[in-house]
Amino acid sequence: LALKKYPAVIVIHENRGLNAHIEDVTRRAALAGFLAIAPDGLSSVGGTPANEDAARDLFSKLVPEENTARFAATLPYLKSRPDCTGSIGCVGFCWGGAMANSLAVTVPEMKAAVAFYGRQPESGKVPAIKAAIQLHYGALDERVNAGLTSYEEALKANGIRYEQYIYEGVNHAFHNDTSAARYNKEAATLAWSRTIAFLTRYLA
Repeated sequence: LALKKYPAVIVIHENRGLNAHIEDVTRRAALAGFLAIAPDGLSSVGGTPANEDAARDLFSKLVPEENTARFAATLPYLKSRPDCTGSIGCVGFCWGGAMANSLAVTVPEMKAAVAFYGRQPESGKVPAIKAAIQLHYGALDERVNAGLTSYEEALKANGIRYEQYIYEGVNHAFHNDTSAARYNKEAATLAWSRTIAFLTRYLA
C-alpha cells in the first residue's frame, strides 16, 4: 500500500505557548485533511510551562530572528516526511499571527500563510512574499489594527494574493474558545471555515 500524502500546516501558538487550546486547534487542522504540526516556540527556554503568566513572561527572552529561523526549520522537516506532499502553509494566532506573517516574508517555499490578529511585517519586506495571505482581525483590536492599512496597501502594490477579514464587535483573541472574555463563537466559526477553505485551495 502506498503511503497517503497530505499537505502540511504549521500551527503557531499565541503568547501563552503551546497549550491545550493550540493542541486542539492542531487536531482540527488534522481532521480537515492536513498533516498538522504545532512547534513549541518556547522550546529554547525550556518549553511551555503550565502556568500561563510564567509562559507569557518567557517570551521576552526570545530573539525574534532566532524564533523565525526555528519555525522555518519546520519546512525541511515536513518535506522530508514520506506522508507530506511538500506543499506547506501555516496558521498563527496573536504572537503566532505575527510569526505567520514573518514566515511569509522569510520563507519563499511557504505556499499559504493565515494570520489571526497578528502584527504585520514592515512594508519594505512585503515584496519578498510568495505565499497567498489570509488575514483575520477583530474590529476592536486597536493595537494590532494600527498596522492593518499599510500592510494591505503593500500587499496590493506588490500584487500578492490575499484575503482580509475584519470581524465587527469582536476583540483580539476572538478565536480562542478557552477565553470567555474574548471568545466569539460566530466570528471564530466563520474565520476557521475561511481558513480551512483557503488552505485547501492554496495547498492542493
